[in-house]
Amino acid sequence: MNEPITYQHWAVKFAPKAVPALATTTVLILGRIWNANGAEHSTGNAVLMTGLALGAAAAGGFTSAGRAGDATLAGTAFALSGGLALAGVAGYADGLSLPLLLWALATTVAYSLANRYWRTDRRESLAYERHTAARREDHAHVERVETLRAHTQIEVAREAATYATALAEAMTARAALPGFDPETLTRAGLPSGRTK
Repeated sequence: MNEPITYQHWAVKFAPKAVPALATTTVLILGRIWNANGAEHSTGNAVLMTGLALGAAAAGGFTSAGRAGDATLAGTAFALSGGLALAGVAGYADGLSLPLLLWALATTVAYSLANRYWRTDRRESLAYERHTAARREDHAHVERVETLRAHTQIEVAREAATYATALAEAMTARAALPGFDPETLTRAGLPSGRTK
């Protein structure tokens, strides 16, 4: 069977691995822009970001508390909570050291959580590829058996046609012999060569 040739550009393979770092870096940059525009030491902004972060964390906890809770929704809520907390600290803090420390921590946590999902996805992909390969082998085996059967039937039909032609020629030649009596052959149980 012909296998399709697929090629993925290195950027396509690398893009999912860069998403956690891009997300935390974007939050840090936006928080620092917010800091430069007056969020530093603003009590209202600190309360707003604390409230949003706690609300997102509560939503994540509420979503994951149920037995049938959606893990993706809970993870998104917790990630939003962490992002809002990072943005609040990045916007409220004086210097850059605390936001950078939190950025490094958030990036590490994001990669550790993403790595678990990447491993699960890799395991499922490998299981699917193995299952697909096994199915292809089964189909290829059935295809080979059917091809052999078809070739055998074709050869048998060819030999039968050759035999029928040879028999017809022999019967014609026998009928042309002097002293040929078809009734004697019929009484003996042999084909007489006469058409009915």
